[in-house]
Amino acid sequence: MKIVLAYSGGLDTSVIVKWLKETYDAEIITFAADVGQEEELKGLDKKAKKTGASKHYTLDLVEEFASDFIYPMIRANAIYEGQYYLGTSIARPLIAKAQVDIARKEKADTVAHGATGKGNDQCRFELTYMALAPHLRIIAPWKMEEYRTLFPGRAEMIAYCAKHKIPVEASLKKPYSMDRNLLHISYEAGILEDPWFDPTTKENKGMFKLSVSPEDAPNKPEYVEIEFVKGDAVAVNGKKMTPGNVLRTLNKLGGKHGIGRVDLVENRFVGMKSRGVYETPGGTILMQAHRQVESLTLDREVLHLRDSFIPKYAELVYNGFWFAPEREMLQAMVDESQKYVTGTVRLKLYKGNIITCGRKSKYSLYDEKIASMEGVKSWYNQSDATGFIRLNGLRLRARNLAQGGPKL
Repeated sequence: MKIVLAYSGGLDTSVIVKWLKETYDAEIITFAADVGQEEELKGLDKKAKKTGASKHYTLDLVEEFASDFIYPMIRANAIYEGQYYLGTSIARPLIAKAQVDIARKEKADTVAHGATGKGNDQCRFELTYMALAPHLRIIAPWKMEEYRTLFPGRAEMIAYCAKHKIPVEASLKKPYSMDRNLLHISYEAGILEDPWFDPTTKENKGMFKLSVSPEDAPNKPEYVEIEFVKGDAVAVNGKKMTPGNVLRTLNKLGGKHGIGRVDLVENRFVGMKSRGVYETPGGTILMQAHRQVESLTLDREVLHLRDSFIPKYAELVYNGFWFAPEREMLQAMVDESQKYVTGTVRLKLYKGNIITCGRKSKYSLYDEKIASMEGVKSWYNQSDATGFIRLNGLRLRARNLAQGGPKL
């Protein structure tokens, strides 16, 4: 038996490597995806092998993550339940896809992951496995009773790591889970399970890694200009950049000014509510900037129709259906809407706020002559509005005359 394990080196997967090897007497190949978590990748190869893996892969997926996963989602303006920028959700299908590729390369018959049976990641990983490699066996230890009996909580896992000399960042003094990538950092579980707990206090704010508190941000605002071509950001402050570098640059700017923190209670796919705290500085800036270019370049009905897709698109990403035909269909419609979303946006960053200060595009549908209230002549005739409103009000008049109108 040969198992490819999605491995982060965190508490869960550090325990799982050794447990899988002992339980199945199998060859374990670990795989870590570099999706922008930076320092967390150091020493993973050595750590995985010391824990029991026969081979380890660390793949640099940062640019693929940015260009093929984050950017398509930004083009769709996808935000789950109006608050969550889907940072963890969008990384999982890429990680699972790369894991399947390694399984094929290594002729492995099984893939495994460390997602719990209560969370959304189990769905995102396993739905991707099923979509791309339905022949592979899937092992998810957290959904196995014998594993949960051995590790009923984080304290037991931390003790297990201490016993086997497996280094992990989690401790009883810092009992929460963290997931980081190029788009965001998420924090959940442990002390954060109480939705009344405040992580922004002086005692707790050390949890945050990507951003300063808005109250600690500089007292002077900073301007940033972002250039888009067909819905994708291609330059920051006049400097051409790859998608990955656009996000790195905006993460630094946003983090400096306390932008992109979200604390929410969300509805998981499996049915329960959960509390999560997120930092998405660059993604928050990018989403607002994208919206501003669209405001100039998208036809009203195209904009409204595309916006009607947002809840469904975001739900598909959140639930793990990235490689589903309905997401691909929505993406094709979204991308068609982005043909002329080209232009530049100027934003001001200040103490957690993103203030739009200008936007321009060679494809702008905004006509200053038509919009002007200063008597400028254009091909718009204000007298036409009389008939326009009378026709739209016809049914309202008819209702009032025949049925007495709305009840006041």
